[in-house]
Amino acid sequence: MKKWVKKLLISLGVLLVIFLLANFGLNIWLKTQLPNYIKKNTDYKVSYKVLDVDLGSGNILATGITINNKNPQNTNVIGIQGTIDTLKINRLGIYDALFNKTISSSDLLLGSPNLNIILAKPVDQKTGKKRNPVVFENIRINNGNINIFKHTKQKFLGVKDFNLFVENLQMTEESVENKLPVVFDKYDIKGKEFFFRPDNVYALKISKINTANGQMLVEDFKLIPLLTFDQFKRFYPKKNKLFQFDIRKMEFKDVVLKNNKISLANASFQDPVLTVYTTNAVVKKSDKPMNYEVNLDDIRLNNGVVQIIKPDGNKLLYAQSLNLDINALAFNKESSENMIPVNYKNFNFSGKNIHYTGTQNIVAESVALNPKSGEIQNITALPTGSKTSMDFKANHIAFNINQWDFIDKKLNLDIKDILVDGVNGTIKAREGTQKKKAELKGIHFPLVIRKVIVKNSNLIYDKGDEPLTFNDLNANINDVELKSKPNNDGLAVTVKDYTLSTRNFAYKTKFYNMSVGLLKVGKNKIQVNNFAMKPLISRAQFIKMIPVERDLYDLKVGQITADGNWDLFSNNKFINASHVVIQSADANIFRSKIPKDDPKEKPLYSKLLRSIKIPMYINTLDLKNSVLVYEEDTPESLGPGKLTFSQFNMNVKNLNSAKFKGKPTQVDIKINCSFMNMAPLSVNWKFDVANQHDLFTISGKTVNLPAQGINPFIRPYLHITATGTIQEMLFNFKGSPTGLGGSFNLKHKDLKIAILNKENKKKKGLLTAVANLFIKSDSGQFPESVTVENVERDPTKSFFNLFWKGIQEGLKKTLIGVNVDKTEKAVKKTVSAVKDVKKTIKDIKETKQSNKAAQPKAPQEEEKKKGFLKNIFKKKENPEAQ
Repeated sequence: MKKWVKKLLISLGVLLVIFLLANFGLNIWLKTQLPNYIKKNTDYKVSYKVLDVDLGSGNILATGITINNKNPQNTNVIGIQGTIDTLKINRLGIYDALFNKTISSSDLLLGSPNLNIILAKPVDQKTGKKRNPVVFENIRINNGNINIFKHTKQKFLGVKDFNLFVENLQMTEESVENKLPVVFDKYDIKGKEFFFRPDNVYALKISKINTANGQMLVEDFKLIPLLTFDQFKRFYPKKNKLFQFDIRKMEFKDVVLKNNKISLANASFQDPVLTVYTTNAVVKKSDKPMNYEVNLDDIRLNNGVVQIIKPDGNKLLYAQSLNLDINALAFNKESSENMIPVNYKNFNFSGKNIHYTGTQNIVAESVALNPKSGEIQNITALPTGSKTSMDFKANHIAFNINQWDFIDKKLNLDIKDILVDGVNGTIKAREGTQKKKAELKGIHFPLVIRKVIVKNSNLIYDKGDEPLTFNDLNANINDVELKSKPNNDGLAVTVKDYTLSTRNFAYKTKFYNMSVGLLKVGKNKIQVNNFAMKPLISRAQFIKMIPVERDLYDLKVGQITADGNWDLFSNNKFINASHVVIQSADANIFRSKIPKDDPKEKPLYSKLLRSIKIPMYINTLDLKNSVLVYEEDTPESLGPGKLTFSQFNMNVKNLNSAKFKGKPTQVDIKINCSFMNMAPLSVNWKFDVANQHDLFTISGKTVNLPAQGINPFIRPYLHITATGTIQEMLFNFKGSPTGLGGSFNLKHKDLKIAILNKENKKKKGLLTAVANLFIKSDSGQFPESVTVENVERDPTKSFFNLFWKGIQEGLKKTLIGVNVDKTEKAVKKTVSAVKDVKKTIKDIKETKQSNKAAQPKAPQEEEKKKGFLKNIFKKKENPEAQ
């Protein structure tokens, strides 16, 4: 053997002997001196029965250990008090333990520990640095009873019959601040009577916890408020929710708490009961970024109950039999900024007997929801106060979704279809409140609904006590697109196609009840059957209720149809109808002159059409086989005057608002009817809507009209009747907003009038005879036209008032002649003379009665009086002499 090898072996042998002697000496020293050393150089007092230390490996085995703090009042170090049957430490950092007062080890085994641990303060007040005096990579606890307290002596965590194996465990007050009391990689845990108190508001209790093959079972989980609701509101005025949570049983596996990340999988929660108490506190959104994330894979919730309690103690929400199955649920900083603050792969949710009591009392028998579809069975909405707006019941509401995701942190929705079946009830519009702009920041537009179906419904929409009733309502709406208006000012809606039908449709206003037997509405066709607009009050009541003159309508229409296309939903609204037909209308229009005149200016029809804000064009409008009755009442009349137009047919071309590019703007109206059921009447009426001067022409003709045909109109308040025949009447007027003029032609025969007393029962013979002296009873074979001119329009009166004034002027000039003023003066003088005759006769009678006994007067005086009477009657027969 070489000399250097021999020396090396001797050296190694000496070192080995020294190491063995050192290790043996260390063990003797540790057994005899370590408790005193620890007592002198650490914050703890330790005693034990057996202690073995391997200086080389750093492994320590001890039994029968008792540990206490030297100074229990020192909150800067962890306080430990209790016993440990067996302690085994692998690879202890002896140097750090002796000189840095830090215990670190790769593995720790505690057998039957019975410990009370008090955590140190989270921050060293002098240095501001976090203290972490205990670090274990792996920890195993067998059959332990452990209680952990905060530095304030408040109980933080407790467990009995505790068995634990954890890899890379970290547990300090620092983790509590981050809402994660412990951090580890892998675990195996069992225990009873688990207690955890993260703060002064809640305590968490578990009666039993167990793991097997990575699967954890938790029984009787309870999150318990430590304060009453009144105490919570008093001590935490800025918080708005207090929770209480019970779960009979829950199972999950693969729990990971690492780097502020909570993860678990295959979680099942049986019979959970969640109660949330809410306050009126307004919580400000925190600017502090979220410092942790939650990932939950395959979560199942079975037979749950949720209730939310309002500040007044009443229930806001109550739901039971809740079931939820969700995959890949994630809550993190990115998702928290979305409208829905979680991400997921798939979910299925269902519940029964769901009650919500807010501004509405809403009850649903059952609800089912998943990312692709949802449905609600037997939902009821009931009012809870005067401000509520819905009172209805729906049998079934369902929807299917094509797409549901987030684009730029905004909810992106593409809905395949929505079905609403069997809705019965009332929707009442709110009044007296200013509409708030909809908050649309969290939605990605356009939002698309491919199809909306409403079936077998009966709805009343009530706004301002004017209910709109839909019976047997069925609707199909295709491709609805919602867009945000500029400046977030509500929503703009476009609809590609739709059909709607309803029976016994009704709409009630202050004065009318409007009804429709059948209503069908589509984008290209409208059909209305049996339309009626009936007054709810009598004419006398109507006159008392209106402050100024106003028409009262009584309408019936057999059918209305319209063909064309229109859009009344989008921002670009328009009406473009090819043909509108109104069949068998029966209209009665009543106007009383008893109320005050309406001082507002009445624009002509061209201006009214031009004031329509949207492009509107109707190529042809036909009113067929209809009846129009106009009645007018005055304070002096006994009953209303009446004009009747039967067999009324009207054709209108180019009815428009002068806003449709490329469409003609001149309106042509042709009317053919029977006037007073006696004579045909035809009218041609034209005006150009685009003409700002509102010029118009109107011409017409009637033939073979018996004069007594107009008696129902002139008798009640003019107190006259007419006989004879109007063989032909022609008129041709041109006009503007200031007045009209034109030509008038009347061919008549045997035209006479009779003047009646105020009761319209007795004829005034003398006045009738005098009046007929000035009327041309026959016009002759070929009467000449007269010129109607300078007929001024009262701007507060309607177009038809101006038209009637033109007819009146033509009648005056035709029947009486051009010197109308002279004729009127002659009639007045004749009437005055007749009054003088009556007075003279009355005086004679009185004289005879008072002078019965007197002598007869001289023959000369009698002759003189008779001569005076003859003179009077001669003047009456020859008025031109006056």
